[in-house]
Amino acid sequence: MIGTLKKIGIVPVVKINRAETAVGLAKALCKGGLPAAEITFRTDAAEEAIRLIAQEVPEVFVCAGTVLNVENAEKAVKAGAKAIISPGTNLEVVRWCVNHSVPVIPGCATPTEVEACMREGLELVKLFPAEVVGGVKMLKALAGPYASITFMPTGGINTKNVVEYLSLKNVAACGGSWIVPEKLLDEERYEEIEVLAREAAALAHGDF
Repeated sequence: MIGTLKKIGIVPVVKINRAETAVGLAKALCKGGLPAAEITFRTDAAEEAIRLIAQEVPEVFVCAGTVLNVENAEKAVKAGAKAIISPGTNLEVVRWCVNHSVPVIPGCATPTEVEACMREGLELVKLFPAEVVGGVKMLKALAGPYASITFMPTGGINTKNVVEYLSLKNVAACGGSWIVPEKLLDEERYEEIEVLAREAAALAHGDF
């Protein structure tokens, strides 16, 4: 999974209000060069949105985000989510995923949480909320004692700082919500989302 994330570079973090917009969204992201989406479990539409993307646009690396309990992890995986992402380190969710061979990326904000994830056998975690907890400086500090851990920083990342994050050796990819503004998705303005995805992909791959 780390290799997949490195190829993609930036994972759009999406709050989706209507599941019927999911396929148009996924196609727009693919056209823009970012074949990935973290669909957050912040709305009732998340589960069905994941199912539609997994069925209709299978080339998209669709993940479930904001997974706070095992019940939602189970729903997401049944719907077709290829990974489970959470804002914090919920060991119940982590262990359920590990036991079911489901990739999981738990959120960490401290060295203690990183070590808890290491004890569960994980090599990839999410630094969240990245900018609040020190951002690039924090990742550089963590690189020394935790050389075996790779991060997916999320939270406060945008076009101005994403390149600096991606330049770090211990960063596989970044999560970013700016690529799919809620208003554009609600109004089905897929061409504009495609443009934002293309601009982000250019930053991720150094084509700027």
